Amino acid sequence: MKAYQVLSADSGKRIDKLLTIIQPDISRSEIQSWIKQNKVAVNGVSIKANYKCKEGDMITWSIPKKQELTIHPESIMLNIVYDDEHIAVINKPRGMVVHPSQSHTSGTLVNALLHHYNGNLSTLSGRERAGIVHRIDKDTSGLLIIAKSDEAHRKLQRQFKNREVKRTYEAIVHGVISHDHGLVDAPIGRDPKQRQNMAVVDEGKYAKTHFRVIKRYENFTHIECQLETGRTHQIRVHMKYINHPLVGDPKYGPRKPFVHIGQVLHARSLEFIHPITEERICLTSELPEEFKDVLNRLDKMT
Repeated sequence: MKAYQVLSADSGKRIDKLLTIIQPDISRSEIQSWIKQNKVAVNGVSIKANYKCKEGDMITWSIPKKQELTIHPESIMLNIVYDDEHIAVINKPRGMVVHPSQSHTSGTLVNALLHHYNGNLSTLSGRERAGIVHRIDKDTSGLLIIAKSDEAHRKLQRQFKNREVKRTYEAIVHGVISHDHGLVDAPIGRDPKQRQNMAVVDEGKYAKTHFRVIKRYENFTHIECQLETGRTHQIRVHMKYINHPLVGDPKYGPRKPFVHIGQVLHARSLEFIHPITEERICLTSELPEEFKDVLNRLDKMT
């Protein structure tokens, strides 16, 4: 059981909103579900999510135990661009979730990996993230490194931590970027107004994104991005921050999207040192058809 006494600065805040500030790792919707399950009380009495807190209120809550996911191997086609006994690199399609969760228990990359590699994957991050060293969003396509042993996983994690992995993306953004090259150096953390989103915030984690213009269109720009860091939604948040949100982005883009396929973002290439053989691996993937279709549409508009 956890407890918190409401301060004068918190007076008037909705209980669900205040708890997302107290517990920033928990989404507002999940906290609202706790309230519905009577897991949250104020002064010993159950309340509704819209309860306005008062100074001196004693909030108590218990975090429900999450049901353990049952993850089954599934025969799902994979586009494997590199494969040996230690690691693999997968070209993930747009629309595929990387690892299972309560809301996505099947059809994920992990379900496919468990089937394809018969469970011979690293276990450092648990079965729910078997083999997953890093991730990209559901609607982002492109290259992901998979570890087949804990040793390979640990060494790859170290490379990511030390910023030794070179990751290059391509994206299409709203607006015409006037300069050919740029750097966004701005910290990223939870958006205090919308806890399920990320934003540039003073107390956020250090984040750097380099970008280069590939081609300009009348109201759009095709760009290449390189990440120095790997924060959640980093490219999407940084491009919104400089007023060039990604085309199709449902979270950070305009309310009326130019396309309805999610953000037009592709993890095009990876460069890293093989964790076991220590040879340099350089891999590139083609733009997916959905991305090419948007470029063709823009070409026809000019």
